[in-house]
Amino acid sequence: MWNFRGHVLAHFAARGVRVSVLAPYDATWFPKLQELGCEVHHISINAKGTNPIKDMGLYLQYRRMFKKLRPDASITYTIKPNIYGSLAAQSLKIPYLPITTGLGYVFLKRGLVSAVAKGLYRLAFRRARRVWFLNSDDVSTFRRSGLVAADRVEQLPGEGVDLAHFALTDAPEGPGVTFLLVGRMLTDKGVREFVEAAGYVRQHHPEARFQLLGAVWRDNPAAISAEQLEAWQRTGAVEYLGATSDVRPYVAAADCVVLPSYREGVPCTLMEAAAMGRPLVATDVPGCREVVQDGVNGLLCRAKDARSLAAAMTRMLELPAEERRAMGLRGRRLMEERFDVRLIVQRYDEAVARLVGGA
Repeated sequence: MWNFRGHVLAHFAARGVRVSVLAPYDATWFPKLQELGCEVHHISINAKGTNPIKDMGLYLQYRRMFKKLRPDASITYTIKPNIYGSLAAQSLKIPYLPITTGLGYVFLKRGLVSAVAKGLYRLAFRRARRVWFLNSDDVSTFRRSGLVAADRVEQLPGEGVDLAHFALTDAPEGPGVTFLLVGRMLTDKGVREFVEAAGYVRQHHPEARFQLLGAVWRDNPAAISAEQLEAWQRTGAVEYLGATSDVRPYVAAADCVVLPSYREGVPCTLMEAAAMGRPLVATDVPGCREVVQDGVNGLLCRAKDARSLAAAMTRMLELPAEERRAMGLRGRRLMEERFDVRLIVQRYDEAVARLVGGA
């Protein structure tokens, strides 16, 4: 809520709107949200649990909080809040707007859990006046599965990027090229492929550097362990930079930002890097291809394919420095035209007016 939507929360709070955030308690981020002018309330979410009976407890939590707070409208993000928060709002006749930020495990896997989740999605979205998506591929998937009516769909161009905060910076000078992967240390982010690809590239370009920046999520089944990161570092293939609350110095020091993810909504890390004028390498998957135009502001490669990733990074490395800079500048212009956070805030203003006004 802070990293991706802080600008939206601050905008409404500054207008005198009562903004209540429901999220699992966090000692670092709750005070920061309060500083924006938000009320913050703890709600317990088992993000990776797959038992819908147990998850009904989340539905009851939402109902209790909605009865207590009496909101004029509800906006939810991610799978479980979109399902159970929407159902709770629906039961209390509160206008609601679910925002689908990515498909996650429901669509990446098949089986009973996926089938139940899709059924719950269908129930949750049936009375939504609008459902927002961040990329066209997710829109197609939901419509093809019959989970949302075509006339209720809207596409938002990502969460937006603050172009003043992520200002254009000069490319680093000096020998060698540094590739930076920014993201949570998860298998789904393509971390393993990045490390493997680094080994391939360094066979011919030993001067190239490969860096990982992001938090280790120990409670996530797809997490890369701290021990694994240390082992990779010992081989000299990659550098693990740890986690940070400000990616800008690291992006500024990199020549290219890489995200070999398996699937995204619209990745903020790529938008932020593009805003700072860095060329990109990413997988040709939903979300990433919303930001990366192949050959224009970056290069696309196949997902789950270290060889394809290595080829794209080698191609980027072998480009003249001026062409990499030109790619970065084209990326900055794309952010200004389509992804400026001010455009996103305007869309929220219009959406909330419709929700509260009954449109």
